[in-house]
Amino acid sequence: MSRIVIALGGNALGKTPEEQLSLVKNTAKPIVDLIQDGNEVVIAHGNGPQVGMINLAMEVASVTEDAVPTMPFPECGAMSQGYIGYHLQNAIGEELSKRNIDKPVATIVTQVVVDKDDEAFKHPSKPIGSFYTEEECKVLRDEKGYDMVEDSGRGYRRVVASPKPVDVVEKETVKALVEKGQVVITVGGGGIPVIKEGNSLTGVPAVIDKDFASEKIAEILDADYLFILTAVDRVSINFGKPEQVDLEKMSIEEAKQYIEEKHFAPGSMLPKVEAAIKFADSKAGRNTIIASLEKAKDALAGKSGTKVYKSEE
Repeated sequence: MSRIVIALGGNALGKTPEEQLSLVKNTAKPIVDLIQDGNEVVIAHGNGPQVGMINLAMEVASVTEDAVPTMPFPECGAMSQGYIGYHLQNAIGEELSKRNIDKPVATIVTQVVVDKDDEAFKHPSKPIGSFYTEEECKVLRDEKGYDMVEDSGRGYRRVVASPKPVDVVEKETVKALVEKGQVVITVGGGGIPVIKEGNSLTGVPAVIDKDFASEKIAEILDADYLFILTAVDRVSINFGKPEQVDLEKMSIEEAKQYIEEKHFAPGSMLPKVEAAIKFADSKAGRNTIIASLEKAKDALAGKSGTKVYKSEE
C-alpha cells in the first residue's frame, strides 16, 4: 500500500458547473481504481477557470446590483474550493459505493501560508478571469487598482501574484482524516493564499500553483508518491518536433538539465517538472509520476507516465 497525493489538472474538471458535474464522474474512476488497490489517496486540484468565473460573476453583480458587494479574491478562491470539492466528493463517493467500498470522502477548505516578501508579489504574472477591451482595462486599473496585461492579442486580463507555498494551515486536520482512512480533497486551487501576522491570517489576492501546493502537502503527509495528472501520458522533450522523445523516467539531474535546455513550457509542463523535482528530492524513496488521469493505475505499475526520481548517491 502506498500513500499517494494526486494533483488533478484542468482536464479533469469543467469550465462550467454543468460540464464539471459530468466530467468528474469519469475523473472519479481512475482515482477509485487506486483506492480499490489499497492505496491511501489525497486529492488536490486546480481552479483557474472556476475562480475566474466566480470573480467575474461577483464583479458584474456588484456593478449591476447595488445590494451585491464586491467579493475579495481570496473569498472567490474559497468558493471555488467548496463547489469543486462538492462535485468531486459526490462523484468519488458514488464510484466507491458502486464498488461496495465503505470509505468517507471529505473536502477541506484549505488555507496555504505564503511569504509576504515573496518576489512574486512584486511581479504579478498569473492571468485570471475574462478578457477586457483597452477602455475597460483602464477603468479596472483606475477604479479597482488591478494589475492588467495584454494577453496574446486577445485583450487585457487581470494578473495576480503566484507566490510559493510555505505551509498548510489545516495540515493537522488533513493528517488526522488520512490516518483514519478517509479520502481527503485539500489545497484546492493551490489553497487560499494567506499571510501570517501574529495570530492572524490575512487572505491575499494571489493564486498558488496547484502543483507546488500539492508537492507541499505531499511532503507534509510523508507521501510515497506525488501524482501530477495532466492531459498527456508522458513528459516529452523536443515536444511537437520530429525529434520528440517521450520519457519513461528521468532523474532529478536529467530533469534539471532539460529545464536548462528549455524543453518545458512556462505555465504548462515547467511547473509540473519543478514540483516533481522538489518532491523527489525531499526524501529518499519519494517519487513523482507525471501521467494522464486515465492511466494513473498503469503509471503506478510503471506501464505509463514519467517517473521523476532521485539517483542513488
